[in-house]
Amino acid sequence: MEHAPPPRSGARPVTTTRSSFTAGFSPAAGAGSSLLAYDREFLRTAPGGLMLAEIVLGLLVWTLIAGTEYFLYPAFGWVMFVAVFYWVLTVFFLIIYMTMTYTRIPQVPWTTVGLCFNGSAFVLYLIAAIVDASSVTNELNSHNYNSWAASSFFAFLVTFCYAGNAYFSFISWRSRTSQ
Repeated sequence: MEHAPPPRSGARPVTTTRSSFTAGFSPAAGAGSSLLAYDREFLRTAPGGLMLAEIVLGLLVWTLIAGTEYFLYPAFGWVMFVAVFYWVLTVFFLIIYMTMTYTRIPQVPWTTVGLCFNGSAFVLYLIAAIVDASSVTNELNSHNYNSWAASSFFAFLVTFCYAGNAYFSFISWRSRTSQ
């Protein structure tokens, strides 16, 4: 039989509880109950469709550049950074919106976060698209030229998509802050 050491003076007892987080995911919990919701209608909204277009077109931007010797040209490194960074974050936000995770974290001002994200994506993608277009050179390797020209075109398309989402985010933010 073990003896606990005597309590220190001024020490408060600590109470712990144990919970089972995975219980809600078990098949025995029922087919209709799920901890993660799925919003089937989100992709049918304008912001959802624009977000899907941002993912597809953004993927085209960085894969077209990644298939070339872009590392020899610092300007394309900037374009790659912007394209990959915002592509990853857009996928992340799509998952948050599709699973309705934002409803479980009400402490986060999601309308402000969306406005800042889409606004910064618009500005930085616009700069990256301009840098991309101005860096396209017709060199001996026509593969690089074609890929860079195509990536520039898609970068401007993604820029317009982020501008549209920034507009919808602003409308949502303004309606939330006026309440």
